[in-house]
Amino acid sequence: MKKMKLVMVGNGMAGVRTLEELLKIAPDMYDITVFGAEPYANYNRILLSPVLAGEQTIQDIMLNDVDWYAEHGITLHLNQTITRIDRAKRQVMTADGMLAEYDRLLLATGSNPFMLPVPGKDLQGVISYRDIKDTNAMIAAAGQHRQAIVIGGGLLGLEAANGLKLRGMEVHVVHLPGWLMERQLDPVAGKMLQKSLEQRGLQFVLEKNTEALIGDENNHVKAIRFTDGSELPAQLVVMAVGIRPNTALAESAHLYCNRGIVVSDTMQTYDPRIYAVGECVNHRGNVYGLVAPLFEMAKVCANHLASFGIGRYLGSVTSTKLKVTGIDLFSAGEFMGGEGVEEIVLSDPLGGVYKKLVIKDDKLIGACLYGDTVDGSWYFKLLREGKDIAEIRDSLMFGEANTSRPGDVGHEGHTRAAAMPDSAEVCGCNGVCKGSIVKAIKEKGLFTLEDVRKHTKASASCGSCTGLVEQIIMFTAGGDYSATTKAKPMCGCTDHTHQEVRDAIRVNKLLSIAATMEFLNWRAPNGCPSCRPALNYYLTSTWPHQALDDPQSRAINERAHANIQKDGTYSVIPRMWAGETNASELRRIADVVDKYQIPTVKVTGGQRIDLLGVKKEDLTAVWKDLDMPSGHAYAKALRTVKTCVGSEWCRFGTQDSTRMGHELERALWRMYAPHKVKIAVSGCPRNCAEAGIKDVGVIGVDSGWEIYVGGNGGIKTEVAQFFVKCKTHEEVLEIAGAFLQLYREQGWYLERTVHYIARVGLDYVKQQVLEDAGKRRELYERLLFALEGEPDPWHESAKAQVDERQFKALSI
Repeated sequence: MKKMKLVMVGNGMAGVRTLEELLKIAPDMYDITVFGAEPYANYNRILLSPVLAGEQTIQDIMLNDVDWYAEHGITLHLNQTITRIDRAKRQVMTADGMLAEYDRLLLATGSNPFMLPVPGKDLQGVISYRDIKDTNAMIAAAGQHRQAIVIGGGLLGLEAANGLKLRGMEVHVVHLPGWLMERQLDPVAGKMLQKSLEQRGLQFVLEKNTEALIGDENNHVKAIRFTDGSELPAQLVVMAVGIRPNTALAESAHLYCNRGIVVSDTMQTYDPRIYAVGECVNHRGNVYGLVAPLFEMAKVCANHLASFGIGRYLGSVTSTKLKVTGIDLFSAGEFMGGEGVEEIVLSDPLGGVYKKLVIKDDKLIGACLYGDTVDGSWYFKLLREGKDIAEIRDSLMFGEANTSRPGDVGHEGHTRAAAMPDSAEVCGCNGVCKGSIVKAIKEKGLFTLEDVRKHTKASASCGSCTGLVEQIIMFTAGGDYSATTKAKPMCGCTDHTHQEVRDAIRVNKLLSIAATMEFLNWRAPNGCPSCRPALNYYLTSTWPHQALDDPQSRAINERAHANIQKDGTYSVIPRMWAGETNASELRRIADVVDKYQIPTVKVTGGQRIDLLGVKKEDLTAVWKDLDMPSGHAYAKALRTVKTCVGSEWCRFGTQDSTRMGHELERALWRMYAPHKVKIAVSGCPRNCAEAGIKDVGVIGVDSGWEIYVGGNGGIKTEVAQFFVKCKTHEEVLEIAGAFLQLYREQGWYLERTVHYIARVGLDYVKQQVLEDAGKRRELYERLLFALEGEPDPWHESAKAQVDERQFKALSI
């Protein structure tokens, strides 16, 4: 049977989701051709803000790369804009004259950003925020200019402002209403959001109307003028004031449009061969901008294209569950209240939590949640289904897990994931319930977030449900470390957990691996490669200068004091204090490279020089000739302290970051830890040293220093959390050292700081380090004692118990 021809105009999330659904149910029905105006395949537009903030790249947010289209036999044309539809000949034409015939045409043209019709809107430096091109333009502007204005205090505007702030710009958000995100939040929640964002350095100008944008002699924007005559300087203006359905192509083909391409319940336009989905659509008078309704449209459209004829789109009851710069928000229904309704309010400004539930006739008709949104999906289900909540009204505010209903099993002591019924919706964007996720985990043996995203789509769109999905994975796959679930044993050699082993070593003053194994009745008399390095770390970190360090229980890199590479050679990274070097060190490095014929020299992301391809038998001679300290790049230890040039050189610098970095690195450089540790010091909030994704990040501000903890730039980027603000170098050293010592004493082997903090809670860490100056000093002094006399293995090999026989070639 000859395949029909399906042409799709637009390559965004709604259109490609339609193709995904179609390929599931009718994979051989169509020859599919896709035209996309952008140079990229299908990416997650919702995650543009992490790209702007430098937390992800365009590759990280791709949903379907070009290989996906090829694998499914789809012809993909990128950078091609369709300018004409010939409905009589059933053809579409691109701007450069390319023709494509269709039997069915799918319009997924999305929407266009709305630009305020004010003088100056066409100046250079005035842009919208809609796609990767806009994002790249903002990133480039942040590298050239200092002051930015974002017009619009909705979600998109706030994400743009936060990204530009993280890029080092001074950012003002201009918003006409009196509070932020007025469509998603009530005034109280909006003001709480504003206060939180102000603490992060954003500035707000509310209830101001833009009159004009002012340009300089080069036709580049230099300021914004308000209707009251006041002005605000800026070299970048981002308009994030809304979107409009992109109907130009449909209108040119004389399809009926009215604030969108008008479609029926089967997603057909007034020409039954032409379908439309996404933000370009007007269905029953409604235009949707959230991803969940668009995906519902996609499923119905795919069913009809496949001739199943079993689906109708009847519209969507929408909720908004968002994460604005790390702050959780949820709203649904008529959360602003009104006549004849009652409101239940929980307000904890200090705790950053606000909840408002709106009830009418014993039914939940609206909800607004700030800071704690775990029950948002449950409230939305009650609202959508019109459930009578009279019997649970008294406990409604405290969530599903704390609500007792006749016939229910109590949830006390269980996690949120355990308490949810299988029918509960977890991912609103993709309509995935808990039962589907649990089934996929069990049947397919899934145990990572990426696996669950791939098989279920849960957490693959806006990401606001990621935490809940991770809970479900841990609960289902047996990795839940809550108080009600016993943590996993260290390894197969014992039934004891990491914490139980740590406690036994401390309480019973065990000083060797053999003594520990005997005391804890280890199954395997000699242990294994998993438990021996952990035991060795726990012993030496708990009882420094007393416990016996066993070099043979360390991993190969720590035994060789260099990083083994895939070809069997090693890499050597000498330490450069705070990334600073001199001509003498550079000459020695160059001489060593020539002398030992080292094939590759590379500058690392941590501002060090990496010598790659060193033969094992040359290692000790290379260290000797370099005459520089070990960089510990091979170890579970302090790796680097990255710095910017700071106030000594930079015109934006407020503090001497290089000096601060020197002091931190010289104090801590021989420190071993449960996992690698990276530190960065930035001299101003522009944060060029990327302190926001380090285990300890220090940022200079006018009044001193801000310290952040628990960042991680690895496979899953984690932004560090604000810890404390202090004034002096001495305070930074003591607080950073005390935090790291707490981590050294309590962290589990191979547990990064971000996961340690997630396990024990940031409030606990603050209590241990910040609330009691005496306890903080004791932690710091214990760290200094542990590091006292710690040898440099490159220069004090005997004291460091480096067995140099391992570097000598065997003679045959």
